[in-house]
Amino acid sequence: MFNALIVEKDEDGKTHAGVQQIDEDRLPEGEVTVAVEYSTVNYKDGLCIGPGGGLVRHYPHVPGIDFAGTVEASEDARYRPGDKVVLTGWRVGEVHWGGYAQKARVKADWLVPLPGGLSTRQAMAVGTAGFTAMLSVMALEDHGLKPGDGPVLVTGAAGGVGSVATAILARLGHEVAAVTGRPETAEYLTALGASRIVPREELTEVTRKPLEPETWAGCVDAVAGAMLGRVLKQMKYGTSVAAVGLAGGAAIEGALITPFILRGVNLLGIDSVMQPYENRVRAWERIARDLPLDRLEAMIRPATLSDLPGLGADILKGRVQGRVVVDVNA
Repeated sequence: MFNALIVEKDEDGKTHAGVQQIDEDRLPEGEVTVAVEYSTVNYKDGLCIGPGGGLVRHYPHVPGIDFAGTVEASEDARYRPGDKVVLTGWRVGEVHWGGYAQKARVKADWLVPLPGGLSTRQAMAVGTAGFTAMLSVMALEDHGLKPGDGPVLVTGAAGGVGSVATAILARLGHEVAAVTGRPETAEYLTALGASRIVPREELTEVTRKPLEPETWAGCVDAVAGAMLGRVLKQMKYGTSVAAVGLAGGAAIEGALITPFILRGVNLLGIDSVMQPYENRVRAWERIARDLPLDRLEAMIRPATLSDLPGLGADILKGRVQGRVVVDVNA
């Protein structure tokens, strides 16, 4: 028997989440069984802990789209008992039972070896949010971004993706401008390496101007909506925006075609769920090398399985700063 956060749906369609002891026989099919050590909390987790947001197909359900731990049993030659592994994406925690449990069973193809230099706890301080941030930085670099090109904007900077992106970009030598709607996070963002704090309201007004002064050499955008519409018009010639989220809405309000055809701006979509194995390994190796672990530690908020129902509600309301690390064995 082991502990797991189980989400159940009653006859009225309401969901309820709580920690239960369950038997290993209830785990779904998969080639590798992992003794989970840590997980984390993402926006999708908040949806799956609560009403589901259309992500959960069957109840009862174990959420947790990320986990890191030690292989306990494996039917795949790539992994042996004792190997340290990390999992993000592949709709684990949504369609497939996830990491909010002391054990998980998954397909071997979904796992990545934990890179040297990272502990399982640090890997979950990174999690999907940090993995997505690294994919964004890599995409900007692949499209020409270099230190010294000018300020790089990070929107939603106090959130999970934004926090890690800020720390990585600063470590790589970029001048980081961090956008936040919470003035109380300014000290936190400066400690992560931001050289400038941009109040959210400076970028949320919808305008019909075709272009604005060239300001940003790159951008990691977790907001979309009106903010992305403004940012696109302020990008320098030939630069790129890595789009990773839609906290401000799925539509790009006020956007025009002019930044793309008059300044050669690129809008790069970043997906972390279905990334090929080779790019996952590349991203995790870059994380181990380029993410300052002392700054990562400053982002961490510890939690346990019993804290998750409350944290799920908090992240949906934008109340979670930095990275929550869930010790599933505490």
